[in-house]
Amino acid sequence: MPQTICLALPLLPGTTDIDRDEMLDCWRGERAVEHRASRARCGITREAVWIQPTPTGDLAIVLLESDDLAASMFRIATSNEPFDAWFRAHVKAVHGVDLAAGMNLPEQILDHVA
Repeated sequence: MPQTICLALPLLPGTTDIDRDEMLDCWRGERAVEHRASRARCGITREAVWIQPTPTGDLAIVLLESDDLAASMFRIATSNEPFDAWFRAHVKAVHGVDLAAGMNLPEQILDHVA
């Protein structure tokens, strides 16, 4: 059964357009093939990103699904593949988060399913 997580990551000032352009490139652009290969290697079965403007700055809302999220996140954080190294550098540049150093994941406090 897939595990799902959503993350809200602040975008550093002035990085919203960079993040938008790079994520669109991963979805439908020049990085799309590398992105899909990375996610297959890492066991990510779904990844979606939204940009949410807020009064205190923009957020990237990230949804990830995997059969084993911990293993998938570990693979992304430690892979030596060029795309994965680029992705970690991108996340650090626009969010200030070093995936290789680990991160605190959100606490789920509600899950209603009809």
